[in-house]
Amino acid sequence: MLNLLRYRAVANYSLTPHLAPGTAISGEAAYRLYMEHTMPHLEKSGGKLLFFGRGGPFLVGPEGERWDAAMLVQQSSSAAFMEFASNVEYLAGMGHRTAALEDSRLLPLEETAW
Repeated sequence: MLNLLRYRAVANYSLTPHLAPGTAISGEAAYRLYMEHTMPHLEKSGGKLLFFGRGGPFLVGPEGERWDAAMLVQQSSSAAFMEFASNVEYLAGMGHRTAALEDSRLLPLEETAW
């Protein structure tokens, strides 16, 4: 799964106030909280984080479009991903992700030979 992430300047916890830290934090900091919560569930499901990095200006792409970070996650199968994504314990921390992101894209990828 290729994830493109655009952070909010300030995390918006209006939908999940019970998860909100005591003081305002950046979207990037809220996403860090989401990842800390998520990684054990991802690993338990057989998934792993292959790459996480900061974004920057496009070399080729729409002018003015920005993605603050990109992440590549490997999962053993679509079924394993769906099981992970519907895990109640994992979903309990999704509010951090929602608070963190202004926009995102999730592109499932399947490895193929050239």
